[in-house]
Amino acid sequence: MLKTIQLLKGKTDSIKRFHPWIFSGAISRMSTDIKEGELVQVVDAEGKFLAIGHFQHGSIAIRILSFTPCEINDEFWRQRLGEAWRLREALGLTAQDAPGNIFRLIHGEGDRLPGLVIDVYGETAVMQAHSYGMHLVRNTIADVLLQISGGRIKNVYYKSETTLPHPEEQLQKYGFLRGSCEDNIAVENGLKFHIDWLRGQKTGFFVDQRENRRLLEQLAKGRRVLNMFCYTGGFSVYALRGGATLVHSVDSSAKAIDLTNINVNLNFPDAPHHEAFAEDAFRFLEHTKTSYDLVILDPPAFAKHKSALHNALKGYTRLNAAAISRIEPGGIIFTFSCSQAVSKEQFRLAIFTAAAQCGRHVRILYQLHQPADHPINIFHPEGEYLKGLVLQVE
Repeated sequence: MLKTIQLLKGKTDSIKRFHPWIFSGAISRMSTDIKEGELVQVVDAEGKFLAIGHFQHGSIAIRILSFTPCEINDEFWRQRLGEAWRLREALGLTAQDAPGNIFRLIHGEGDRLPGLVIDVYGETAVMQAHSYGMHLVRNTIADVLLQISGGRIKNVYYKSETTLPHPEEQLQKYGFLRGSCEDNIAVENGLKFHIDWLRGQKTGFFVDQRENRRLLEQLAKGRRVLNMFCYTGGFSVYALRGGATLVHSVDSSAKAIDLTNINVNLNFPDAPHHEAFAEDAFRFLEHTKTSYDLVILDPPAFAKHKSALHNALKGYTRLNAAAISRIEPGGIIFTFSCSQAVSKEQFRLAIFTAAAQCGRHVRILYQLHQPADHPINIFHPEGEYLKGLVLQVE
């Protein structure tokens, strides 16, 4: 029997709109013995059933798994994970003859599994729990992954040391739950990448930029490219294949520069027209003597919370103004925000401000976003986190 959490009167509107989060301020009454990660049922002020979800101490108190009464058992997980797998099949991402073997299988709320992210690299699925409830069912999920993939997934690696909200010493933070694998080379659109799922950011690679990297490749021919915040060098590798005459990769992390050089060499050994720099992005833009006509700005999230929004928008404006002022006439800028707290309109306004400060004519060529294997739950607009613009600067 599930323990019950009752909401305050007038605090059920978001649930009736199928939003998958319940905030702590909406709670009227709950048992004192509810444990972190425990499954609970949610009722309104009159005791009427509303939802079932994982409880968690913090601002987001409940992540909803079902808006109808049901048992959260092995069959539930098979159904939800199977639904996600079939979507990726329909997108052509799971086929053996696909041009790559990198894709996102579970995208949290977008796949009706809030608190869970799973990326697939070849035969290995890397699982990340963002809630303690998902941490508790990690082994069940690992077993189901092997079942639903028809043998496509052979290994499940767990990587939640930086994402669990209340890490404890006894928690399993990372390691193989099923199988093992030393081959960490995966393929995206025919290009090879070393995936550092042990120490890398997120699950080891930024899967969400796959289609945007492909677009950059189409525009790179004959251009001098600057890839800022390059991380593993994904955009740099695509630019090289696209025929760029020069590619410079910049990141403040020396480890990221090492990964970039590894990935460049995997695809273009000893590429003479690529060079990587471990340096602060703003400092590099200020002091470089090289002229560029294609610049990628893909910084880490400037605002992880609403409280940081003002400073984040100032940061986006400053960064884009630096690039707009330096780029050659006719040059192209790929600029992104992965900050969930920053809306598309706010990001675009920051770019507008940067262009106005520079006094140069700027046109929007493309508006970019996350790919289809990062689906957005229409009832959860916060899931639309990746915003991008391709600009031409005269």
